[in-house]
Amino acid sequence: MPRNSSTPLPQPVFNEGSVTPDPTRFSKKHPSDNELYKKLGNLLEKDTVSFNPARGKPSDIYELAQAFGPHGSDVVQQIKSAGKLIFHAAGDTGASNEGKYGDENRVSDQVNADYRTSDDANRPAFFYHLGDVVYNFGESKYYYDQFYEPYRNYPAPIFAIPGNHDSFIIPGTPPSDQPLNIFTRNFCANEPTITQEAASLHRTAMTQPGVYFALDCPFVRIIGLFSNALEDPGVISSESGKWSSVPDLQLQFLTAQLQRIKKEKYSGAVILAVHHPPFSYAPQPSGSGAGGDHSGSPDMLRDIDTICKAQNVYPHAILSGHAHNYQRFTRTIHFGSKDIEVPFIVCGDGGHNVTKLVQAKKGQPSQEPHYGTQVDYLEMNPAVQSKSLVLKHYDDTNYGYLRVTVDKSQLAIGFHQVGKTTIPQSRIDLVTVNLKSHSLSAN
Repeated sequence: MPRNSSTPLPQPVFNEGSVTPDPTRFSKKHPSDNELYKKLGNLLEKDTVSFNPARGKPSDIYELAQAFGPHGSDVVQQIKSAGKLIFHAAGDTGASNEGKYGDENRVSDQVNADYRTSDDANRPAFFYHLGDVVYNFGESKYYYDQFYEPYRNYPAPIFAIPGNHDSFIIPGTPPSDQPLNIFTRNFCANEPTITQEAASLHRTAMTQPGVYFALDCPFVRIIGLFSNALEDPGVISSESGKWSSVPDLQLQFLTAQLQRIKKEKYSGAVILAVHHPPFSYAPQPSGSGAGGDHSGSPDMLRDIDTICKAQNVYPHAILSGHAHNYQRFTRTIHFGSKDIEVPFIVCGDGGHNVTKLVQAKKGQPSQEPHYGTQVDYLEMNPAVQSKSLVLKHYDDTNYGYLRVTVDKSQLAIGFHQVGKTTIPQSRIDLVTVNLKSHSLSAN
């Protein structure tokens, strides 16, 4: 029976205990939102949202062990003994209508199978969701069908940063029903709790400290930012008053986190996760066709780069979703006293939709780029010295997810297509980051 109030438990629960088959339809009818989109008009391009500060100080970190409750120290010790940490990541998993429900389940089924068929040393420790958990507007009544039910068989924590569909407020929505409050109830609870959104299932709410937070694990620290509610661009600050409703909390947070990394002389991998991609492919204005459904966010990247430059710390990789495909860029920048290479990876094809990288425009054909295409023109007034930006790989026809492996010397990020016969064969791209030299190699 659906729960009318949250039910606290003494420890977290992550799955139902036994694998159950997929349902064939939503438990609740999900009517089309097309008419609502028409009424909203340009609000999707100008209505940002405010949000509360994360629990604790900006420099605080959330330890992986906390997510596992009483068994957390054992889990962390197992990871250290294996000498590596593995985790899944993807964005845009929600299904906005029954026609897309099968696609979401195909992704979640393969991710679940990846977990179950891995041996102990190679089993992912968690899933990191890159935003847009529930379409189209983060309603409470759709969390069961779009999140809890598809991932009912995933027996590990699922962390998340909110996407624009998890945060945009339809005018007139009561505060209790606003999507960021619902997201917070399910991912930022004070204690493991079975929420009303889980209905008859038993996965408890996550206890991450806020909609932005730093997750500290053996071998890696993931800094998650909330890029707000616009369709485009992503926004992490007020940008000197341009977005008056957005607090500058995350500028303070990112600064404090990088200062901590520098003070600790942290030697592990540093990953930054944000829903809106800093870069998303589009052809040059004089080229053929137009970019896909979502563009990059250069002003957001300038905020990030400015803080990284001031603290002399740059992430080893930046992960995002939002654009409904897979894209991998290599950005080469002169940082500190040397040139470093940073993969910028978009994985927004986690079940909701897959869109082409290039679309026809005014009679111009949608000619897609080759792997290795130089796209320096996507750099718009960068805050760091950028030397090169290359589109290394992409997939705009298949759903997929990331499988990330990190140890004391390197970070490996692999993209897996959904639909291949076995998990190892499903990986079609891999980039490896040398943590010390900040250099890349790829298959």
